[in-house]
Amino acid sequence: MKVKVLSRNPDDYVRETKNDIQRVVGSVGEEVLSEELEFFKVPRNYDPALHPFEVSREYTRALNATKLERVFAKPFLASLDGHRDGVNCMAKHTTSLSTLLSGSCDGEVKVWNLTKHECVRTLQAHEGFVRGMVVRYCGTSFFTVGDDKTIKQWKMEAPGYGEEEEPLNTILGKTVFTGLDHHQKEAVFATCGQQVDIWDEQRSSPIRSFTWGVDSFSAVRFNPVETDLLASCASDRSIVLYDMRESAPLKKVIMTMRSNTLCWNPMEAYYFTCSNEDYNLYTYDMRYLNRPITVHMDHVSAVLDLDYSPTGKEFVSASFDKTIRIFPKHAGHSREVYHTKRMQHVICVKWSSDSKYILSGSDEMNIRLWKANAAEKLGVLAPRERQASQYNQRLKEKFQHHPQIRRIAHHRHLPKNIYHQRKELRIMKEARQRKERNVRKHSKPGSVPVVSEKEKHVVTVVK
Repeated sequence: MKVKVLSRNPDDYVRETKNDIQRVVGSVGEEVLSEELEFFKVPRNYDPALHPFEVSREYTRALNATKLERVFAKPFLASLDGHRDGVNCMAKHTTSLSTLLSGSCDGEVKVWNLTKHECVRTLQAHEGFVRGMVVRYCGTSFFTVGDDKTIKQWKMEAPGYGEEEEPLNTILGKTVFTGLDHHQKEAVFATCGQQVDIWDEQRSSPIRSFTWGVDSFSAVRFNPVETDLLASCASDRSIVLYDMRESAPLKKVIMTMRSNTLCWNPMEAYYFTCSNEDYNLYTYDMRYLNRPITVHMDHVSAVLDLDYSPTGKEFVSASFDKTIRIFPKHAGHSREVYHTKRMQHVICVKWSSDSKYILSGSDEMNIRLWKANAAEKLGVLAPRERQASQYNQRLKEKFQHHPQIRRIAHHRHLPKNIYHQRKELRIMKEARQRKERNVRKHSKPGSVPVVSEKEKHVVTVVK
């Protein structure tokens, strides 16, 4: 027989000295009798430089700062409309922050001035989709590839009065090109289609071609730090790594579902993140491909594109579920989600080179400009404003794990269909885990091994 006894810890209500403060709390809330009172010691800060209530005051300030941050979180800045078909790809200018290039599904390329929110140049680059575009490292020209099996190089400046819009160079390929990227320091670029080709700008045929028994590739990216390395996503669910100095691919990791695109971390040479058809993103260290470092889970449909911030600490992802999410590089869940009623499937996304803005292109023909930090105040800040903002930020970091502050800071309003899909996916995942536990419980010990979430998605690594 169990007997439950009341037990109280005297340290909670007995004052250590007569100078300690006692707080009286009524259990009913209104007028209370003396026997219903509860006494609690107020925690004191014994540092003589600080007020005894400093912690509680800071907590209140942190709570207010967190609430105000959510009140002033207005991330959407502008919409750039002008395309007559879905925006299929975008490219950042390498030397100008205010210039953006976009290519649409009807073969049209537009050059935008982001400060004025207007299109400064339009050119009909290809027949059919513009599959990829990239600005040369010096910023004087840019390259495009399309469904018409051509690679075209264009001048960055608009043609003068009376001049026709003509490409500087045109290369006709044998197959359709699906992706394009330029070397960070040399006059070399890479394309992908049925194979990965490395091209010299002065030659009309590739200087090197890589194949590994794959039908087609969907994306190719140069490493911004170790500039001779590049990676591509293939149709056989694999991610293949190459070295330009070698004649054959280095190695590849085969996953359970196909990856759409990938992006290298601009600050850490060996890390890259890929967006997958299974609604997740995976961050890998290229030296250890047998399991990803982090699995980023929050989207409820296929992830179509991603881009790292210039700091390498965060990346933004675009999904078929009509949302954009911002993930810290080591976090499994997103810190921010952006959506609007009008925005449809987001096909491409870019993080601006000053780390302050995010650009997204979707298939309802619009490019949208967002703040990377939703509650950030734009423009010139007075010294007192900047000081107050920094102080509030430090307070939020100090108290970020307190339940009330954590709940307010993490809460996001989601569209109804995404909310219900997330709930459904969570129920399905719990059911799978429950089934695994039951199978393991009723099987011979050791016959059903525990497979971690990271290892589930990798089939094999081929070298």
